[in-house]
Amino acid sequence: MFWGTLLTMGKKSFDLTQGPILNRLLLVAIPIMGTQIMQMTYNLTDMFWLGWLGGGALAASGAAGMYLWLAMAFMMLGRMGAEIGVSQRLGAGDREAAESFSRSAILIAAIVGAAYALATYLFSDQLIAFFAIREREVAFDAARFLSIAGLGSLPLFVASAIGGAFTGSCNSRIPFFISSIGIVLNILLAPLLIFIFKFGIIGAAIATVIAQSTVCILSVLAIYFHKERPFIKFTMLIKPDVKKISQILVWSTPISVESFLFTLLTMAISRFIASFGVNALVVSRIGTQIESLTWLIGGGFASAVTSFTGQNFGARKWSRIHKCFRISVAAMSVWGLLVSIVIFAFGRNMFYIFQREPEILDMGAEYMRILAFCQVAMCLEGAGASIFRGVGETVKPSVVSVVCNALRVPLAYFLSRTALGLTGIWIGVTAGACLRGVWMIIWILIRKRRLPAADG
Repeated sequence: MFWGTLLTMGKKSFDLTQGPILNRLLLVAIPIMGTQIMQMTYNLTDMFWLGWLGGGALAASGAAGMYLWLAMAFMMLGRMGAEIGVSQRLGAGDREAAESFSRSAILIAAIVGAAYALATYLFSDQLIAFFAIREREVAFDAARFLSIAGLGSLPLFVASAIGGAFTGSCNSRIPFFISSIGIVLNILLAPLLIFIFKFGIIGAAIATVIAQSTVCILSVLAIYFHKERPFIKFTMLIKPDVKKISQILVWSTPISVESFLFTLLTMAISRFIASFGVNALVVSRIGTQIESLTWLIGGGFASAVTSFTGQNFGARKWSRIHKCFRISVAAMSVWGLLVSIVIFAFGRNMFYIFQREPEILDMGAEYMRILAFCQVAMCLEGAGASIFRGVGETVKPSVVSVVCNALRVPLAYFLSRTALGLTGIWIGVTAGACLRGVWMIIWILIRKRRLPAADG
């Protein structure tokens, strides 16, 4: 079946309302997972090169990276609007409305991306000051890194919205190929600019902006001219559809707020971590990238589930949605368990790739062992949230995420003030993630019972 799926990926268009469910999910998920794997490869490669500059460079990029991560919250406004709108309208057979949703989503992405890029450029010093980093040179490098890397928000947001339109139409291959070009370009440029041109940490930021701009240009060309584009006569030169924009904001705002608060609360926890010194920040930076095995690759499968659910919701094929839920929970659980075993058993070895200092290796090994206990829960959360989003109910998963993530902050704070110290922060983070997964699955099981059992 796997090889059959790969062969089927050569077809020009996909209909998720028919055919084997797992096969169709993999049809969309495999290219997205490929993109996520390549992105993770770049992140790890970038950390590898910055690690040669010392722990200060890793800590600086980690602090600035929190705001680049925060940008993902605003990016969701365009991307999720395109995925949900396009998938539901194509499932209902209304291609004109699907095109209008994609056009509106790209417009939102361009406006929000430009605003975020300007904000990070003008206020980089003030933004980095939030972390109260004790080492002045690290704080200075972090602000410089953010002021440049943040400029990539505009092209990143636009490319993401276009990618959402492709994914919503069940063609995730084109965004995969385009993203791959950008990631490879980034991997090649980073060491060149960091070491050969001697730009140091700034070289990594410049490489990122160049790569993101390239991806944006290729994405625009693809949605206008590629032979497998979702819409034959796509154009942005049409008066904005206020109703479509409003609907996108209704769908996407809860997801954006959820992501924004998640990152903001994580930044608050990072401030607690910073009080334990630069090595603690380095461990957090490396550990987050290693843990991305779960939420990047698992998120690719979840994105496919959203598109699948959206199409079948539009086509009113309820039985396929029920089966999709069972399959996605099983698949995501297996993946989460696999990641748990790997990071529990080999966490120290993974850290050794990036840093050789004994203190960092010891802290990193302990961090990984604790986080191993929440990976399955994180995957279950992704499975439940993707079903909710596919049917256009984005508030419920956002409520689960916001409440549980808010609980992580007092947990991390009070536990870190005990004899546990830094370990208390890791335990608080893990406990919040476990609660999110359990709550999400319970809620989606209750909601699923209200869907009709028969198609119609």
